[in-house]
Parts: sequence; structure tokens; C-alpha cells
Amino acid sequence: MHPSVHAKTAPEKPALIVAETGETISYAMLDARSNRAAQLFRSQGLVIGDTIALFLDNIPEFYDIAWGAQRAGLFYVCIPSKLTAPEVEYIVRDSGAKLVVGSAAMAGVASALVEPLSQCTRLMVGGPVDGWADWAAAVAAMPDTPIADERAGIDMLYSSGTTGRPKGVRVALPEEPSIAAPNVLVMLAQALYRLGADSIYLSPAPLYHAAPLRWSMTVMRLGGTVVMMQHFDPEAALAAIDRYHVNSSQWVPTHFVRMLKLDEATRARYDLSSLKVAIHAAAPCPIPVKEAMIAWWGPVLYEYYAGSEGNGLTTIDSAQWLTHKGSVGKAAYGELHICDEAGNDVPPGTEGLVYFAGGGVFEYHNDPEKTAEARNAHGWTTLGDIGRIDEEGYLYLTDRKSFMIISGGVNIYPQEIENRLITHPRVADVAVIGGPCPEMGERVIAVVQPVDMAEVGDAFAAELTAWCRAELSGVKTPRQIDFAAELPRAPTGKLYKRLLRDRYWGNSDSRIV
Repeated sequence: MHPSVHAKTAPEKPALIVAETGETISYAMLDARSNRAAQLFRSQGLVIGDTIALFLDNIPEFYDIAWGAQRAGLFYVCIPSKLTAPEVEYIVRDSGAKLVVGSAAMAGVASALVEPLSQCTRLMVGGPVDGWADWAAAVAAMPDTPIADERAGIDMLYSSGTTGRPKGVRVALPEEPSIAAPNVLVMLAQALYRLGADSIYLSPAPLYHAAPLRWSMTVMRLGGTVVMMQHFDPEAALAAIDRYHVNSSQWVPTHFVRMLKLDEATRARYDLSSLKVAIHAAAPCPIPVKEAMIAWWGPVLYEYYAGSEGNGLTTIDSAQWLTHKGSVGKAAYGELHICDEAGNDVPPGTEGLVYFAGGGVFEYHNDPEKTAEARNAHGWTTLGDIGRIDEEGYLYLTDRKSFMIISGGVNIYPQEIENRLITHPRVADVAVIGGPCPEMGERVIAVVQPVDMAEVGDAFAAELTAWCRAELSGVKTPRQIDFAAELPRAPTGKLYKRLLRDRYWGNSDSRIV
């Protein structure tokens, strides 16, 4: 299964539609464009096992380059488009990328990278930038036929940097060298979500993130059509479902929250009846938010828990979730274990570190210490999440271990508090962190982004405190509520909590990486 196969059987079928513009790339076009990309990589001396980097926003060429790298047996590193020049430089150098493709939308950052990345071949999509060669001209000179030594490559993604510099997640090139060989994600997509050639799949998030990249490329492997949003907007997402008769999609909880904040008239304006599958992940979804989404969209929500590391996966459909509210499902890939600090299994209902056994094997690039920390004595691997399993094998996530607040010796997990606050009708976003406290060690601080900044003040803070006390114990109720016009989130929805923490702990030089 591969776009090249569909280029032969259904050459005119849309592989990609840009939601905002309607620009369409057929399978025949994608095949030719990715062949030219692979030919270009070989012309630049890149061989199987080499690494390239993509510093791109959501543009059609993203898939040309990713599929070209996949056909050439390369590792392709997808760099977040919002990073600064030093942050991009770090990832390029750390990954060992020999070639970088940038987007003119980030021209300012790209210009600052010319000297630091002088050892790399630099190609620019979308317009001229001094010090970068023109991607369009370079690929236009290449043949659109397959390279002689096609071999399956794979992505290499970096953690989002919530705790220190991001680390590359590196797995071996696929054992099966054929570019069209099936993989675990293809099999899961078919078995769990019924994705296939008839899928019209809305991808609303940045492609540098694991889920949008991998799921959308999986849809292309299966011969479906990807509808890519260049930027997420809640009403525009509903409009895209209506306009393109989208039947499958992928989301994060913050997308749901923003769509639910739309007024009823706006929400009712669009026909969403075509939507049969709405996959979501990236963070635990607050129970009231998911209840509201199921009430609105019907039982089409499918949640999973996994990481870029690919070490395991759980999944749960709407019907299962309604009887196991708050769960992220049962293991569908790998075997679940909840372990204590010594790495031993704990009984059902007991919180501990979430481990997978028998799933994918990974390492953190250039960081053997972090790789070792992710494994226990049994060889099981963890992403650092805290959770519990019930008697039926359903996993419930509590929080990230690194975000745990310890106040007066009591472990407090921010997720529960955030889940309560986000349900307040005048709260647009929230983050709960631990701040310094001479007496208790840490105190619970909620940083709230209100729907309307005009409401900021002591009265609103008191109202939110009471809102928490209605359902949470005193130790979990925030001791301090601060307001911000915007929280430091990546477009994927990932919250950079370390940036917030550092503001309170006195590290004014904090960086995402």
C-alpha cells in the first residue's frame, strides 16, 4: 500500500485537498512530485540511512518531500514551524541532517540559519530567500521516475520540549525494504477506524506533529483523500467537514474546546452528517468536553493513547467510553503495565507509571541516559505518564510524572484541576502548575486564559476558586489564580508548561528547548 500504487490504479483521484483554497493534488501528481524529490535527494549525494529536515508550514509540498524521503530510505525530521533559529539549528545539528527544506513563510528564521547551517544543503519552498536554493527549480530539473534503489524510509520526530531540550525519537528503518510494505499503523487504521480508499480525512493540525503526519500519510497509503487545513480555526473546521463531505478526521482536545465555545447558531450552520470517525489523542480529554462532543456529533469519537515513540497504543470508541468515562482505552498494540517506582506491577486501581511491553522499540537520539530512563528491568518502556488500570483492563491517565505538584508531601496531578476549570463557560484555556512555597514546598497555581480579558480581576478569580471547590478537595483547589491573554501552546495543542513554571521559579531565560 503506497501512493505510487494508487497513482497507477486511480491516477486522477485526489490524494490531497487544501481545505482553505480547494487546491487539489492527484495521486498521479503526488507520485511524480515525490519521485522528483527522491531523485533530487540522490543527486545531492544522500544515501539510504541519511537524514533530512523539514522546516515547513502546512503546504502541499510537505507531502512531496516526506514521500520522497520515504522512497529514498531516508530519515525525515519534521521541525515545528514556530521555533526560533537557535532551536531549529539545534534539531538540525542533533539529528545529523545533511539537507534542510524550509518554507518562505518562515523567511526571517531561515535567513538567520544560513551561516549556522552552512554545512547543510538548504532549499526553500514558496519564494526566494538569500542563502537558500529554490526547491521548485531544483525538483523541476529532476526526472519524475522512481530512483533505482528505492527503499522505505521513516520519520524521526522530536519531543516538544516540555522538559529541557527536545529529543529525537529514532527507530530503525523498516525491516521490510519495500516502500509499499504494510506497517502497524496501516493495520490499526483499517481494523480500528475502518479507514480506507473511501476515506475523506480532515487533518486540522500542523504536519510536523506525529499524529497529523502519520495518520494522514496512512490515509494516502490506503488510497483515501486527505483534506489538510493550513491553520486551525474552529468554524473553518466545521465548514471543511460540510464542504468536502469529510467522513474521518483527527483532533486534539483543545480543538473540541474551541469548537464547543462557538455559539449554537454557528454550530448549527454546518452539515456534519458525513462524519463517521473523529479520532482524538495528544492529551486526556476532560469528561464534560467529551460528553458534549458525543452529544453534538454522535458516537463517532475514537480516542487513543500513544506517543511519537511508537512503543504501544490504547484505543476506545464512544460506546466503550460512555461506560468507562475518562478512560483512554485498552491496549491495541503492546501490553499495558502499571508499575511502581521499582518497576513492579501494581494491583488494578492503583496509580503508577504506565509501561508498554512488546510494542515498538525506540531510542532517544544522542541521549542514552534518557533512553535508559524510559526502560525498566523487564525491558518495558514508558513515556513518563501516570495512570491506573481498572479490572477490565481500561487505562485511565492521571498526568505526566514531570508535571506532578508536591505540596506538603502530597502528590497533586494538575490534569484533574485543569479538567474542572476548562468546563467553566468563561474559560478559554488553562494550565495548572506548581509554584514555590516556603512552607509547603509548592503551591497550586492556575493560569487561566479567559474568553474575555475584560473580566480579569479578583471577582473572577474568586468565582473560579469556588468553581473548583465545588468538586475538588481543598488541597487541589488552586491557591493562586493568574490570568493570561494566551497560553504558550504549540499549534498541535501541546502546552509548554515548563515556560509557565519557569516564570514562577525565577528562570527568566527559559526556552522551549
